[in-house]
Amino acid sequence: MHNLAIALHKKGYTVTGSDDEIVEPSKTRLEKLGLLPAEMGWFPEKISNDIDAVILGMHARVDNPELLRAQELGLKIYSYPEYIYEQTKDKIRIVVGGSHGKTTITAMILHVLKQCGKDFDYLIGAQVEGFETMVKLTDSATIAVFEGDEYLASPIDRRPKFLLYKPDVALLSGIALDHINVFPTYASYVEQFKKFIDCIEQSGSLIYCETDEEAKKIVSKAREDVRLYPYSIPEHIIENGITYLIPFPSGRVRVGLLVYGEHNLMNINGARLVCKQIGISDDDFYKAISSFKGASKRLELIVKNDSFAFYKDFAHSPSKVKATIEAVKKQFPERKLVACLELHTFSSLDENFLKEYSGAMDSADEAIVYFNPHTIEHKKLKPITEEQVKKSFGRNSLQVITDSKKISEYILSQNWQNKNLLMMSSGTFDGMDFQKMGQELISKF
Repeated sequence: MHNLAIALHKKGYTVTGSDDEIVEPSKTRLEKLGLLPAEMGWFPEKISNDIDAVILGMHARVDNPELLRAQELGLKIYSYPEYIYEQTKDKIRIVVGGSHGKTTITAMILHVLKQCGKDFDYLIGAQVEGFETMVKLTDSATIAVFEGDEYLASPIDRRPKFLLYKPDVALLSGIALDHINVFPTYASYVEQFKKFIDCIEQSGSLIYCETDEEAKKIVSKAREDVRLYPYSIPEHIIENGITYLIPFPSGRVRVGLLVYGEHNLMNINGARLVCKQIGISDDDFYKAISSFKGASKRLELIVKNDSFAFYKDFAHSPSKVKATIEAVKKQFPERKLVACLELHTFSSLDENFLKEYSGAMDSADEAIVYFNPHTIEHKKLKPITEEQVKKSFGRNSLQVITDSKKISEYILSQNWQNKNLLMMSSGTFDGMDFQKMGQELISKF
């Protein structure tokens, strides 16, 4: 929401807002632009007929006093995605959807378009190097690129966000059950992606991962006017810890990448096909993608030396955890991998969903799972036990820890010669300072 406020402020709009809590970095960024509310809380008396539009954040409740006042006055109330569409309805809209990889694919497209000198609007769910904000809206751009989230649009609009963007070019990266608090069954979750394909504009394009069976199944039922472009893992080689693409069709030039892993290689191929739809040649794409460092918290390198590397990753769903671990292991086959996962999301802490993690950490030489019982209590979920977690992952050697200080102590006590460390979470391991930890580990060599 704060990124949208900044984008609209830069476009010349008068923007005001309310919240009951604003944390960093949002607080400082809003304050710098004079957009920070004078005080926290809800003030229905500030809602008046002078307001052209109200944009409702997902975390407001249906009984929010400002929302109730806006409804009483009959003001135009938009969900976040509704307003993004309103701002870009006359542009070519590219929407990246799927259970995994959508942030990275969107980031790749943004990076390439910027490198190629294109003017474009965008919305992405993570910070990307070279981009000041996570939202940009202009009058000049003719292209808009969105990360298409399947989560709900607002408390009063229970449709998935990506159904409101109406893409001209859509990408579907794959489907794996997530958000069970909203979509309790696999069938109800898959149904949202069918609807996503249905909302593609007339004669639009759909780029999809052909190695994902569920995606292939629903794509086969797409409307006849939708043009289909499948993608999979591109040709590549790995030498000395660096992955090189072998661009098509010549096969003569190798492009060294700053990212790696089969999932990222598939992401690159999907991004390439999207860019092709808007006039970016393969040659220009490959030149640009070679300097892509990744989105924030997506296999993000903390520290490294000649025999050790420490990465953090946003991976939290079973398919993401499995793919991330396998990527690091394949990139550094000669090193042992210690993988540590924090169960932090609603789904991952649900006792019924835990079984989905079976085998997800098998590729790691050493596997640790952390969860904070207070997080479970805060989310009003049924408590889970260490034994339940160990059984769900199906790995007898799995370490299950419920005190983040013990994780830090354990990591700092180990010999990291010829090893890699991978920390995975959508949270922060209770505020663990990875930079400080990384420096401590490096100093021991």
